Amino acid sequence: MTGARMEAETQDALIAALRLQLDWGVDEALEAEPQDRAVRAPERVEAPAARAPSPAPAALRAQPQLLPASVAGTRAQALAAGADSLPALREAMAQFEGSPLKETAMNLVFADGVAESGLMFIGEAPGADEDRLGRPFVGVSGQLLDRMLASVGLSRERDFYITNILPFRPPGNRTPTDAEIALFLPFILRHIELARPRLLVLLGGVSAKALLRSREGITRLRGRWHQVTINEGQALPALATLHPAYLLRTPSAKREAWNDLLMLRRRIDGTD
Repeated sequence: MTGARMEAETQDALIAALRLQLDWGVDEALEAEPQDRAVRAPERVEAPAARAPSPAPAALRAQPQLLPASVAGTRAQALAAGADSLPALREAMAQFEGSPLKETAMNLVFADGVAESGLMFIGEAPGADEDRLGRPFVGVSGQLLDRMLASVGLSRERDFYITNILPFRPPGNRTPTDAEIALFLPFILRHIELARPRLLVLLGGVSAKALLRSREGITRLRGRWHQVTINEGQALPALATLHPAYLLRTPSAKREAWNDLLMLRRRIDGTD
């Protein structure tokens, strides 16, 4: 018997068996193995649904509430005016909740150098190194500034005091906005009052335009002496010059910066 014939006969036998079962009234398929219906089948256990993470306690979720813009400026003026010493001013700035820059910065960068020196440098804002260390002008541009000043006999440890318009680093080292500068202006003016310098040096366009209330760029403001008004009846001589970060990007401008430093040295020596 050939294989094909055997397969056909087997198929016919299976069909005949199915017809017989239908004649007997079978209407559902049987399982391959016999089942004891007296034993209850185990219930199917569903896997528990993944639970959403519990919300953090309110105390952990709470973020410092910034002052509304309408009152932040008034609060800054009040805190600055209430500070009667440089340590008190630093504490007042640390307590100020009017700027989101505080939430993105690592540290408040207050000042460095000798406050009683009579010479005060003011830049624009901390960079990444300054934010990390909590001191102004300690990065590459600050190191360049220290070398430039050393060339005219000035040392940070002995001869000058240095700070910025903003005490907090803007994200990504971006240029401070006009609103940020205006918000922190009461603090820097009070800072100057408390340090009592005889001469100011304004490093870069942000510092120069803010304190001179000018719209001119630094290339037009630099190279000459101005007057910075601190309060009614009080003004200080101020020299505007190029920021050292600009000199790193534009080495050809170092000649102009050198001339500015020579002007400063002559003024200190009384030969200007």
